[in-house]
Order: sequence, then C-alpha cells, then structure tokens
Amino acid sequence: MERMQSAVALFIGFLAFHMGGHVAAQAGFVGTSGSHFVLNGNPIYVNGFNAYWLMYMASDPSQRDKVSSVFKQASSYGLTVARTWAFSDGGYRALQYSPGSYNEEMFKGLDFVVSEAKKYGIYLILSLANNYENYGGRHQYVQWARDQGQYLSSDDDFYTNPVVKGYYKNHIKAILTRVNSFTGIAYKDDPTIFSWELINEPRCQSDLSGRTLQGWIEEMADYLKSIDSKHLLEVGLEGFYGESTPSRKQYNPGYGVGTDFITNNQVAGIDFATIHAYPDQWLSGSSSEQDQLNFLYNWVQSHIDDSNYELRKPLLFTEFGKSSKDSGFTQTERENLYQSVYNSIYTSARSGGAGGGALFWQMLAEGMDDLRDGYEIIVNEDPTTANLIAEQSHKLSGLNRMFARMTANRKMKGLVH
Repeated sequence: MERMQSAVALFIGFLAFHMGGHVAAQAGFVGTSGSHFVLNGNPIYVNGFNAYWLMYMASDPSQRDKVSSVFKQASSYGLTVARTWAFSDGGYRALQYSPGSYNEEMFKGLDFVVSEAKKYGIYLILSLANNYENYGGRHQYVQWARDQGQYLSSDDDFYTNPVVKGYYKNHIKAILTRVNSFTGIAYKDDPTIFSWELINEPRCQSDLSGRTLQGWIEEMADYLKSIDSKHLLEVGLEGFYGESTPSRKQYNPGYGVGTDFITNNQVAGIDFATIHAYPDQWLSGSSSEQDQLNFLYNWVQSHIDDSNYELRKPLLFTEFGKSSKDSGFTQTERENLYQSVYNSIYTSARSGGAGGGALFWQMLAEGMDDLRDGYEIIVNEDPTTANLIAEQSHKLSGLNRMFARMTANRKMKGLVH
C-alpha cells in the first residue's frame, strides 16, 4: 500500500512539474500587481516549503548532495519556492563571525544554494536575521554592540540602537551585493531570489503598541530598496494583529508580540504580507483537533480578507505545520491541517484573491536525523502527505496556466498593452 501511495504522489508531482504553468526561477523576477504576485505580466500562485538548513549543509561540500536531493524532490512535487536562512551570526560555523567579518566557506555554501535552486527551477525567499537566539539572532547583534561599550537593556534594543542598526544594515548590503562564486551574478541581480525577508518572526515585547517595530521596518525597507529595487521584500511577520485593528485582535491566539499585521505591512517598501500558524503551539494543551482547525481556518481567512481589502497586497503563508512529537499525534491530524491551509489558499487563488501560496515547515532529505524537529516532511517516509503537497502544486499550476491564457487572450483583443 505504501509503495502505491508513493507512486501516486510521484505521478501527481510529475504532472505538476511538467504540465506547463510551472513557475521556474529562470523565467524572471517575480513582481506584484495589486493583491497578486505576477511573472511576465501573469498572476501566479505558488506552493513551497521551508528548509532553513540549506546554507549550513551546503557549506560542507561533502554534504551538498542533501541540498541537491531536496531541491530535486521538491521540483518533482511541483514545489516552486523555498524559504531559508541567509544569516548565521556568531557562534559555531557562523556566516558573520563579527560585524562585517564573513566566513567565505559559509558564503560559498549560500552561493551553492542559490545556484542549485536555479538549476531545479525553484525560487528562494532569503531571510536576513532571526528574532530568536538560534543562529545568533537579535541577541548576537546586541551583544556585539555591548562588546563595543554600548549600554543596551534588552534584545529589543536591536530595533532602536544606532550601532546595532548599522551592523544590520551592513549585513543587508553584504548579502545583496554578494557576487555568487558559482554563477558570477550578484544576489541583487539574480531572479532566482523570490524575495528578501527582513527578519524571521520579529517580536518586540517591550512595546506592544507596534510603534517601535514599525519605525524599524520603515527604515530597513527604505535602506534595502535603495540597494535593490528589483526584488520583492517582506517583513517576516507571523500575522498577529495590533492596535490599528482592535476588532481583529480576536483572531490572535490570546497574546500580542509588538507587531501589527496591518500597519507593518502598509509600509511602502513592503511588497507582500506573510503569516505563520502553529495551532499546536499557540493554543492551550487541552485544545482539540477541531479547535485547532477552527482557529486555523479563521486565522487564514481573516488575513486573506485583510490582504484583499485593506492592504491590497498579496499574502504568502510562509510557515505552518503540526509536530509529530505532540501527545496523541496522528498523521491524519497533520494532513487535515495541511488540507485546511491548501483549501483556503486554492479557494482564494481560484477567485483571483490575495492568497498567493503556502510554505510548510519543513522539508528534509533522508539521513538528516539530527535536524528532525517533529514538523519535518521526508517525502519517502510521508507518502500521503507528499501526495497532498503534489496535488496542491498541480491545482495551482493549473490556475497559473488559466490566468496566462486569459492574459494572452486580452492581449490579442488589445485590452492589455
């Protein structure tokens, strides 16, 4: 039975990849038009995955086959966007040893990731910093400033201290102007990159109004766009509502984190909105599967509606998942969660809405047991989940073909120039 399910998934993935409508990284820069992502003038919808570990693994040439394997598998299942880290600040195998000092071997690992993504027709979302201490994050930036004699009271000073902000701006410049050692193309000129992300899951507990983070987003978006106006930019938000929309705060999972989904995404330099969702983490331990699915449905729908009518920008669901380490976990529960997300995205996309796609957390290659976190998908071990993923890819690629035909017909009639 398992072999049959795996074969079905591979066949659907083959269809999604080869039946036209596949969004290949070689096709050009992705842009936006209103609440849609567009490529060569056509609205596009994407299906994708997270793989934060790509640079880390690729920095060791003997492990690069893991990167190639995941890209090859992802492509065969019709996945077209991968989100990964373009940071590793201080500590073990750092990309950035200290402010402005970079590890060339780690940078070559990131170069390989970008070049290999292009080979397999996959776009990349590159995140530039972390809210958390993993891989350095805000904490490391603040510590670097303390080491230089700055008095900083908390990691939230990352958003306001001029010295820290200078370090972060230097990192933006280093990444964007990097010339890939494999392709010879500067990152800022490479259409393989779908977008930049300012920071993974920003939070500012010392100012729950959202104003501190708002000022930082405005400043950093302006700075990044002054270097690179070709690529899209997003913040990295989880989607928590703030003071600008009190009525929407009912959809938050019971707490605020100093972000504001509406105002943060209204910044001129921010091209599209993002949300994350982990009902198994965010809701109480006594929540039922139905409670989690109800929360998820309302969470996704409210953000799609706001992206359609308030922001008028595309929405990408950049992280979601369910952990197998939870008590009583079943594969069916995870697949119900995936199906709920995919149904919401497809329903929005089919009507030409702002729901631009979803990226599950996370995809691993076989033999990467030390990076298992309970949320991982390894396609050969999870054939029914892989089947769902491939099916969504196939459905969205069908919509991409349909929208492309509609655009072509309008051009023939002289309605589009």
